[in-house]
Amino acid sequence: MTLQRRILVINPNSNDAVTRGLDGALAPLSRPGIVIECRTLAEGPFGIQSQADVEQVALPLRDLVRREAADAYVVACYSDPGLHVCREATDRPVLGIAECGVLTALARADRFGVIAVASRSIPRHLRALRQMGVAERLAGERALEMTVAETASGPDTLSRMIAVGRDLRDRDGAGAIVMGCAGMAVHRRGLEQELGIPVVDPTQAAVAMAIGIVAVA
Repeated sequence: MTLQRRILVINPNSNDAVTRGLDGALAPLSRPGIVIECRTLAEGPFGIQSQADVEQVALPLRDLVRREAADAYVVACYSDPGLHVCREATDRPVLGIAECGVLTALARADRFGVIAVASRSIPRHLRALRQMGVAERLAGERALEMTVAETASGPDTLSRMIAVGRDLRDRDGAGAIVMGCAGMAVHRRGLEQELGIPVVDPTQAAVAMAIGIVAVA
């Protein structure tokens, strides 16, 4: 009998539209013997848009990891909230989508750009890149100046992402783009077609890594 592996993908905000977008984006990664389950953190804010939001969800995320048995966990927010405290709570792999998205972009291009939701997110992202030791390979990060909810379901989101992506490509020299919010997942294919360079959905990147980890465990 084939052993079923479970990857739990946690949306740390309470917006179910974001979680539905993750379900759709991750469908192509479905594999026999591996279940990819997306879950909304009910205790989270409607969008994680500040350091206070990041800190607020850390312990609820840890508690969910403790309660829910899985072979791997993915924290589906580009701020990677609670990543280290969740890793303390389990001996299973816990992946953050920002780390995985950046590492995937570095495998596709020498320099990468990031599309942020809002300008106030950028200092938080830059701190994370410095901690990873890859800040010198960032071509630039530019913001949509939207909310997380708008990135998931706003009618003008893709057109705004295309404009920002062109600036990252043409003005900043990015050879690949990382979408800096899990809510942007539904726009990856359209954005890549318009820009003509690799566009990384960080949640897809993290789940792809998780699949590789559990497949050989």
